[in-house]
Amino acid sequence: MRDAFVKKLNEKAADDPSIMLLVGDLGFGVVADFGDTYPKQFLNCGVAEQSMVGIAAGMAASGRRPFVYSIANFPTLRPLEQIRNDICYHGLSVTIVSVGAGLAYGSLGYTHHAVEDISILRSLPGMRVFSPADALECSAAVDEILATPGPAYLRLGKNREPLVNPTQPDLSRGEPILIRDGSDVTLIAAGPIITQALEVAELLAPTGVSVRVVSCPVIKPLNAEAIRSVAEGTVGIVTLEEHTILGGFGSAVLEGFAVRGWRTPILPLGLEDAATHIMGSQEWIRERAGLATPYVQQRVATFAEENA
Repeated sequence: MRDAFVKKLNEKAADDPSIMLLVGDLGFGVVADFGDTYPKQFLNCGVAEQSMVGIAAGMAASGRRPFVYSIANFPTLRPLEQIRNDICYHGLSVTIVSVGAGLAYGSLGYTHHAVEDISILRSLPGMRVFSPADALECSAAVDEILATPGPAYLRLGKNREPLVNPTQPDLSRGEPILIRDGSDVTLIAAGPIITQALEVAELLAPTGVSVRVVSCPVIKPLNAEAIRSVAEGTVGIVTLEEHTILGGFGSAVLEGFAVRGWRTPILPLGLEDAATHIMGSQEWIRERAGLATPYVQQRVATFAEENA
């Protein structure tokens, strides 16, 4: 997915000299082509994320469209005050791009896990939040970010996530995307964990549980009406994310439905509090944290049965 992001930014930068890519002294195997092609639109700010965000804010205030790129925890948590005060307070068009969201860098330990970023950044004023499931949704997110001024957060997986969309979707209205139809329960995933949602649907089909799988790459602003519509005809909604359930995508859906008085059954699945204070591969931590496919399969099956 990170390759898709840089490829898309390359295409956009060819016609828009205001686009800037700022990096924190990493990812050169991915961003080198952009730097070579557009040396005046590329800046390595070093391992200084707070300064990098401040520089990006200054660029945006001068008419540029900077993208700040780093491993997921570094451009979100370390410079949070700068994002809040320098970018959001002034409504500047800076995009924070995180790579390796969730547990993608699980073997590097909790310091490199990004499992609170959605809840933190979606609470900031004016901040739009995108969590694409594949390269095509990533490309669509970049299009949408550049089409609308203001702060944005683009949450990417690591790389080479399988495509789940046949063509690039339109994210201009923030509508969720139907990936697999089903009639019993709607399983809505945010981000690359959509592949696990599809595995669950495949495993439950022979048991008589028909799962509708939906991707929701636009978390803020959340199109609650479209989410309610895509779940029509099923017993309820299960949300799935590689992120804490405290304030994450599932929380956003619950909030959106609650304030409208909708009584649709909703079950948020994600990481429980303090569930990732361990080190290991992404798959291993998912198993330890209750996000392995068999666990999700069981929870979805029980949800469908209880709400039938």
